[in-house]
Amino acid sequence: MKTIPNPSAVVWRKSSYSNGGDANCVEVSDGFPGAVPVRDSKNPTGGVLLFPADAWAAFIGSVKDGRLG
Repeated sequence: MKTIPNPSAVVWRKSSYSNGGDANCVEVSDGFPGAVPVRDSKNPTGGVLLFPADAWAAFIGSVKDGRLG
């Protein structure tokens, strides 16, 4: 299992697929080889999900292609 060594030092960016508003926003971070940290922007001190980079890329591809309804 991968962990984030210092979560307070992570630079986050809002996903462009988050409806453009504050109600449904996720944030992601770059710079973690092989992993993509994801969190809820409404709860920045809450938990962070860490996805394998290939799984995240497949998810984003599905979103872009409209395969997730």
